[in-house]
Amino acid sequence: MSLHTAVVLLAAVVIGLVIATLTVLSGAHPATAAITGLTAAGASTGVLRNLIR
Repeated sequence: MSLHTAVVLLAAVVIGLVIATLTVLSGAHPATAAITGLTAAGASTGVLRNLIR
């Protein structure tokens, strides 16, 4: 795994965790927060791949 891939995946995981935490703190069900966090992490990987070069 290249350094670029590791940085992109780490940033995506951090984004997903932040979004999931904010979703739980807003009062949503934890399962909803997990799905929201996974979606945010998945959606951010393409953007991060293009931004981090």
